[in-house]
Amino acid sequence: MNANPIPPLHLYSVPRGAETAPVAPPKQERPRTAWTADQLMAAEFPDPKWAVPGILAEGVSLLAGPPKVGKSWLSLGLGLSVAAGGQAFDSVPVKGGPVLYLALEDTPRRLQTRMGKLLGGQQAPSGLTLVTECPPFPQGGSEAIAGWLDRNPDARMVVIDVFAKMRGQAPQGVSAYDADYVSVGYAKRLADHYGIAVVLVHHVRKMASEDFLTEVSGTNGIAGAADATLVLKRARGQADGILHVTGRDVNEAEYALSFQEASGAWHLLDGPATDHTVSDTRATILRFVRAHPGARPKDMAGELPQVDIDTIRRTCSRMADAGQLSKDASGRYYPDTDTRTQGDQEVSGLSGCPVTPTDQHERPGQLQEELSGLSGPNEAEGMAR
Repeated sequence: MNANPIPPLHLYSVPRGAETAPVAPPKQERPRTAWTADQLMAAEFPDPKWAVPGILAEGVSLLAGPPKVGKSWLSLGLGLSVAAGGQAFDSVPVKGGPVLYLALEDTPRRLQTRMGKLLGGQQAPSGLTLVTECPPFPQGGSEAIAGWLDRNPDARMVVIDVFAKMRGQAPQGVSAYDADYVSVGYAKRLADHYGIAVVLVHHVRKMASEDFLTEVSGTNGIAGAADATLVLKRARGQADGILHVTGRDVNEAEYALSFQEASGAWHLLDGPATDHTVSDTRATILRFVRAHPGARPKDMAGELPQVDIDTIRRTCSRMADAGQLSKDASGRYYPDTDTRTQGDQEVSGLSGCPVTPTDQHERPGQLQEELSGLSGPNEAEGMAR
C-alpha cells in the first residue's frame, strides 16, 4: 500500500509556491449602478473582455449538451488554450491568463490522462489550476472561488464542471424558477465583480426542440440568469458537432466543430454549420431522387438512417420550394434538372447541390439570422440528435 497517498484536491489546498510576504489583493471598487440618462449616454465603458473572442465573453455562460457528447473535453481544451494563450478550437487566438477548472466529477488520474491527450507532448501551462472538490456555492463555494480570484487578479476564466455539483440545495418555499435563477446568480455575482468569464457545464433535456434554449435542463430561470447559452450537439457515430451560441454580448450563431478522437480536441470547421450537416442530407436526397425518380420520403429513409422520417419530409418540401426538386400531386419527388442547371447558380459536379457562395466562408460559423432560408433549424436539429 502506498505510504504517501495523494490527498484529495480541493480549492483550499491549491499550492501557492514558495512562501512570501503576504500581499494584499487589489481592492475591487464597487461598480456604479445608477445614472441620469444624460450621464449614462456620456459615459465610456470598456469593451467586454473575451475568454474566447466571439464565443465566450465575461459573464456567465452555460455550456450544455447531452451526456457523453464531449462537453468536458471541450471545456478542458478551452481551459488549456486560455491558460497558455494559444488557439481555442485550433483556430481562434486567445489572450492568456490564469484559469480555474473545477472538475467535480473527475479524478486526478482521469484529468492527467485527458490533458496528456490534449497537450500532445506540449508542456502543461502553469496558469491552469485544476480542482476536484469544492463546496457548493451557498456552503462556502463562492468564497473559495473568490479567494482564488483575489490571488489571481489576472484570471480570465473559471470553468465549473458540472454546475449541478455547485448549486446546492434549493431555498425552501421558493418556486423552481426562482431556485434556478438564484443558483446561477452565485456565479453571476463572481463574474460581474471580477470581470471574468464563468462557464457552467450543464445538461440538456432528453426531448429535443427547435429552440435550443428550451433544451437546457431545468426551468427557464437557468438560461434567463446566464449571460450566454451554448448548446453542443453531436449525432452518435458522427465526428461533426454543432455549437449553438446566443447571449447578451454574443451574437447568435452556429459553429461547426469536429471532434478528434486521437487527441480529444474539438476543432472549428470552416464555413457555416450547414455546410457540414444539412448540405450532406440534401446531397444524399438529390442523388437518390436522380437514381429513383418519383421516390417518396419513406423510400429515402434507408439512405439516411441517422435522420428521422419527419426531417426527411420537411427537407424534401424545402428543396421543392427552393427549386432543387419537383413534387407531383401524389407526393412523389423528381429531380428538377432545369432549375439546378441554370447559369445564375453554380452547381457542384460531385453532389448536384448548389455551391455555397464564397462570401459565406470568410469567417467560422454564421450568424443565425444570416443562415440560408433554404435550410431551416429543424433540418440541422435532425442531424444533431
